[in-house]
Amino acid sequence: MQPVTFLLAALISGALVPFQAGANAALGRALGHPLWATLISLAVSAACILPVMLTLRVPAPHLAALAGQPKWIWIGGVAGVIYITAALLLAPKLGAASFMTAVIAGQILASLLIDYAGVVGFAAKEITASRLIGAALVVLGVLVMQGGALMRTLLGTGAATPAG
Repeated sequence: MQPVTFLLAALISGALVPFQAGANAALGRALGHPLWATLISLAVSAACILPVMLTLRVPAPHLAALAGQPKWIWIGGVAGVIYITAALLLAPKLGAASFMTAVIAGQILASLLIDYAGVVGFAAKEITASRLIGAALVVLGVLVMQGGALMRTLLGTGAATPAG
């Protein structure tokens, strides 16, 4: 039963992401620049987690232990800034559903490569036919969500209908 609970928690967490994208986009408009929204969003995140950590009495980290760690451990923060900024710029243009399906497709494809290569702390896993089919269905979902807009862009016709 525990894996189902974990999947449900992941599903609920994922359901919050489109709200985050919309809220951050509105914050960027209100502040006059998307990078201010990124900074404020991250500051609010810190302000939210600190009381939780204090309540749980999380011990202070051993910063000296960072010296021997691989350099890639810092990419999480960089990826967070890139994602938050991309979300507040792109979600209003694409819409919540189109943006999120594209994000999820990117996550699935990158995850397959990460699993295959066994990098960033993950054990190597083979890319099976079922995993490839699942990834292809997600990418197909992106294409379906975009409908005719993607085809018009790929064909170079923009929003106009080609003359007959």
